[in-house]
Amino acid sequence: MKIALVGYGKMGKIIDEIATKRSHEVVARLKETPTAENLNNPDVVIEFSLPEVAFDNIKACLENKIPVICGTTGWLERKSEIENLAIENETAFLYGSNFSLGVNLFFALNEKLADLMKSVDEYSCQLEEIHHIHKLDAPSGTAISLADGIFKNNPKYDAWKLEETQDKQLGIFAIREDEVPGTHSVFYRSDVDEIEIKHKAFNRNGFALGAVVAAEWIKNKKGNFTMKDVLGL
Repeated sequence: MKIALVGYGKMGKIIDEIATKRSHEVVARLKETPTAENLNNPDVVIEFSLPEVAFDNIKACLENKIPVICGTTGWLERKSEIENLAIENETAFLYGSNFSLGVNLFFALNEKLADLMKSVDEYSCQLEEIHHIHKLDAPSGTAISLADGIFKNNPKYDAWKLEETQDKQLGIFAIREDEVPGTHSVFYRSDVDEIEIKHKAFNRNGFALGAVVAAEWIKNKKGNFTMKDVLGL
């Protein structure tokens, strides 16, 4: 495949390396806004940039009828607009708050546990995420996805907030520490014990590999997708 990378920071460089090892050709490495000219006619775009430019980057690619894999978080209030653009332009869009295989299995486990806990009133839920000090958005997109999985399966909660859980607002502690790639925990606490599930990333390679696998999967598809579709979860 021909892959264009939009956003060429640490993640972009790791994706570049993995895509090349998997025999793909990286035809563009952009830090600027993508255009028909500088994208160099790719089969797919992988977009890992910054929250303030992600929407315009994705919009430009979809309007050129190029499918987009997006891992940028912090812009999701406009996600429905992007999904409509993908349909209008008869191409494909896949957003992942986290492309790691382990994290996507963790999402499924989180939903199962939320369903189990919905009728056990003695426990209160709390989320925690730890990331490197360079991460701009808080909470992380992965933490928000975990919260959404809880809302779908446990009617005790219907919104998230930073800090402690209060009533129906699920609390998320967002911690920024050193160069941590990403650690996410879900706690259920009672007066007598605690249940915890945790995913801890050792480096960014799992995120990058998942993004390339998603790019391979989305070729020639039309519509809006998630990593659940890619992994058949």
